[in-house]
Amino acid sequence: MEYAKGRIGRVFTVRIDHGDDLILELIKLAELERIESAVFMLLGALKEAKLVTGPKESKTPPEPVWFGFDDAHEVLGIGDIFLKDGKPKIHLHAGAGRGDNVKLGCLRGESEVFMVVEVFVFELEGISARRIEDQEQGFAPVGFEQISNLE
Repeated sequence: MEYAKGRIGRVFTVRIDHGDDLILELIKLAELERIESAVFMLLGALKEAKLVTGPKESKTPPEPVWFGFDDAHEVLGIGDIFLKDGKPKIHLHAGAGRGDNVKLGCLRGESEVFMVVEVFVFELEGISARRIEDQEQGFAPVGFEQISNLE
């Protein structure tokens, strides 16, 4: 286990509107506000999206199982923002449901908002966290370096 201790910095309340791409808007926010480390939660609806709902087999690197939809689904999610190769990388796990069909997974690629998605972003201060690609594992885990003493 690795970890770093920090504190909550700026807090953003964000409305992402009908037709916007959820992931792209979060990246734009991170770039505009120079957010390097954050956690966020969201609620709303998506018109279309793709989720990775697990690996086909329990081995690394994983081969993803995909679930996509192109009709409005309610969505709840939690994620983080860390830099990868100097650019904001969004990692978002979400539950998406319509009727009695509910899926949970990692939201990837295009994700079009239906009506509205509200996002609450909590910037993390006092830590330096970056995503670094691990070819053997097939993903980019977060690595930490504490940059200040926050008691």
